[in-house]
Parts: sequence; C-alpha cells; structure tokens
Amino acid sequence: MSFTLHPGQLSLDDLRRLINSSAQIQLAPGVSNILQAGAASVARIVARGEAVYGLNTGFGKLAKTRIADDHLADLQRNLVLSHAAGVGDKLDDRVVRLIMILKANGLARGHSGVRPLLVQGLLDFVNHQIYPVIPAKGSVGASGDLAPLAHMSAALIGEGEVSYRGTRMPAAAALAQAGLDKMLLGPKEGLALLNGTQVSTALALVHLFDAELLFQSALVTGAMSLDAARGTDAPFDPRLHELRGQKGQMECAASYRRLLAGSAIRASHLIDDDRVQDPYCLRCQPQVMGACLDQLRHAAGILQIEANAVSDNPIHFPDRDEFLSGGNFHAEPVAFAADNIALSIAEIGALAERRLALLVDASMSLLPPFLVRESGLNSGFMIAQVTAAALASENKSLAHPASVDSLPTSANQEDHVSMATFAARRLGEMAANTRMIIAIEYLAAAQGIDFHAPLATSASLARAVSILRAQVPHLDHDRFFAPDMSHAASLVHEGVLSAHHLQIDLPAL
Repeated sequence: MSFTLHPGQLSLDDLRRLINSSAQIQLAPGVSNILQAGAASVARIVARGEAVYGLNTGFGKLAKTRIADDHLADLQRNLVLSHAAGVGDKLDDRVVRLIMILKANGLARGHSGVRPLLVQGLLDFVNHQIYPVIPAKGSVGASGDLAPLAHMSAALIGEGEVSYRGTRMPAAAALAQAGLDKMLLGPKEGLALLNGTQVSTALALVHLFDAELLFQSALVTGAMSLDAARGTDAPFDPRLHELRGQKGQMECAASYRRLLAGSAIRASHLIDDDRVQDPYCLRCQPQVMGACLDQLRHAAGILQIEANAVSDNPIHFPDRDEFLSGGNFHAEPVAFAADNIALSIAEIGALAERRLALLVDASMSLLPPFLVRESGLNSGFMIAQVTAAALASENKSLAHPASVDSLPTSANQEDHVSMATFAARRLGEMAANTRMIIAIEYLAAAQGIDFHAPLATSASLARAVSILRAQVPHLDHDRFFAPDMSHAASLVHEGVLSAHHLQIDLPAL
C-alpha cells in the first residue's frame, strides 16, 4: 500500500490511517521542485552575508553570535547533538512514525529552506520502518519540541539509537543495513528539524483517536448499564434535546435510542414502574457525553490544522529571498486541545464509574448485591468497583490543565512556554485508566443483563454481550477476577464496542 503526501493537506482520516499502517509514503509530484527552489534561495541569502537567525547565528540567547560561513555545517550538527537531551522512556513507535510524517509534511510546504533530500530522508526512515529512539520527557512545547526532535534528527545523521523493524540498535547500524546514507545537514536544516510542534501534535493525535474509541465504547456500556438497571429511555426523547440545541447532546441521545431499540427488558417495565426519574449517571448521559464529543471534535479541528502547519522559525519566503522570525513553534493551541481531550477522557471515565457504582448497589439497581448470587459468601464486583474509583480519581489529578503552567528557559529569552508535550503525553495514561473503567462496566453491565433472562436486551447490546461472553463467562461465584478485567480491557482496546464492529451508527470525530 502506498500513500502520496500532498503537503499541508492531511485529513483526520489520513492521520488515523497513517499512525498504524505500514504504507510506503511518497511526495506528490512537483514538491521536490518547490523545495529545490527554496534551497536555492537560502544559498543566495547566505551569499549576501546578512545575519539570519539559526542560519549563520547562534541559537536562543546566543542569537547575537555570528557564525562564519565555513562553520555553518558544524553549526547545524552541533545544534542537533547538543539539543538531544531528552530523558525517560522512549516514545512508542507509532508516535515516532507520526512525528516523522508530520515533520516531513511541514517541511515539504516549502517555507523552511530545506533541500528535497532532507524531506526524503525522513520518508525513507518511515518507509524502512526505522524509528528513532526518542525519550518522552524534556520538551516544554515552545521553541518547538526541541529535545525530542533533536533525538529524531540525530538518527538522520547516524547518531543515537533507533528501532529498526522492531529491533533496537545504533542508528548508524540501521542505516547501513537499510542501505541509507547518513544525512549531512545544510544551512538552516538542523534548526528546521528541531523547531516545530510535531511531537506534541503527534502525541495529541494518537490519544485523540484513543479517546474517540473510548467515547464510542462508553456509549455502548452506558446503554447496557441503563438496561441492566432497568432504567428509562424517556430522557433520550429527541424533543428534550432539540430544545437545548447542543449538537453533541442531540447526537448522543439519538445513539442511546438506537442502542436500546427493541429491548424486551425496557418493555417489561414501561407500565407500573414507580420510579419517577433515574439517577444522573443514567439520565444525563446525552448531556455529559455530548459535551465530551463536542470538545473532542473541537480538539480534532485544532490538531488537524496543526498537523498541516508550518511551525518552523524563522520562516522562509523564497519568492522574496527572505526569512521572518516569529513564534509559530509555540504549541499553545496544541496544549489547549490536549487539555480539552484530557477533560473529556476524565469525564467519560467518571460517568462510567458512577454507572458501575449504581449497578453494584442493590438499593439502586434492584440487582443482586455486587452483581453476584449468594452475596456475602461471594463479594462479586465489590473491589472491581473500588479499582474503577481509584482510576477515576487518578484521572482527576491528571486532568489538571498543563497549559496554565510555564517556566522560562534559555536564560529568559524563551520566557513563556506551553507545556504542550506533557499535556499530550499524559493523555496515554488517562486513556488507559478510562479503558479499564469502561472494561469493568462492560463486565458489570453484561452481568446485570444476564440476570434479566429470559428477557432480552436490544439486538445491538446483545451483540456486545455475546462478544464478551465468548471470552468471559458469567460470574456465578467468586473467582480470580483480574483476568476477566484484562480480557474485557483488551476487547475495548480492540474496538469491539465501536460503531464499525457493532455495525451501528455512533457519533465520531
């Protein structure tokens, strides 16, 4: 499979596919000519002898230091090596793959003054599955993602380590095995590689798509919990939601109506049910989940723009042989988007935990205590709900906005930063927490639905129960519980509760 990269035109669907595919990526026709014209413009600017930041000057606080022409190549190499100062665990290969694609996409727009050779070098790494080892920590999300991008760039020049087709090794060894040459950086090219928001953006995008799957999964488990608790679908009446007018809320209410359509459990208590209103965790699902959907969609729009952006500095205008210094590397838009994704992930998990708590409470759900026969002798879902509560609480701390923090760097030259990289990186841990909360609710809701037999739930929800029961049997007495949770979490991660797998229309980004 191949993919043609048209610079600045990546769609959300393109990005979703490129994260996990092994597609061979090629530049669109004509892009190399544009880049070559830009490189020629850089050569003319160098020949004029004028000072241009990062082209023939030092960096950051050292910008006033002029560099002689015979040291320009050393300047770019030294920049990469000195800035490769990240720490922590390495980023996942799928994140690194997207980082390199985004970097190639931004550079290929022709406003960074780099040669076609450099952009092709990035794509060669992607196409040969050479993924630089990039430590996860060390970027403050302004002046670009300097440290992590330096680790990426170091591999291009044969330094550092890479993962080559799944094996970790020195970059120089991987280049030799793949038949690729080490890159010799030209004027501005080291800075062009390091400046930019591609690490923050790639992390945020990967976890945005994780959040989309969590959102759809929680719609399904939420409908299952409502049926298990013999809740009412009256609050999903379209007239209620049209009067408010919130788009995500209206779409979610429609989803709950579709998910519950045809449930014999629901039909069984339409008459003579003395409960007037369900608790909020059941009744207000469209309002909460709809708000999460709206925030995820807003973040998706911001991140798609950023994925196609020129976030370099200084920015090159080759038609005028001119560089303009600015601040497009400042990742504040990404930080805000990541913080909103964090809020959504936390709330999806928090609402799911509350539904789970309702199901194990016999006074609320009218089901056996802790969803098991012979309660007392058996504890059932008692501690599984405690685990979900712990994860939901942890997400509340992780959801604290990262974008409101800033620490000056580079001797106060770079005095306000976005912290976008952490804002995006912490989403992975939050997504894992919420995935497990949803998995536990999946188990509990299926257990509750089982208790209503021979009454059946809706066809859609019955499919969801059947998928789970193929791996996890009904809990008729206490057993070692952790494997059940692990199996359910794997199913959620695989997307078995998604619109595609259940063949039902659910809202997406």
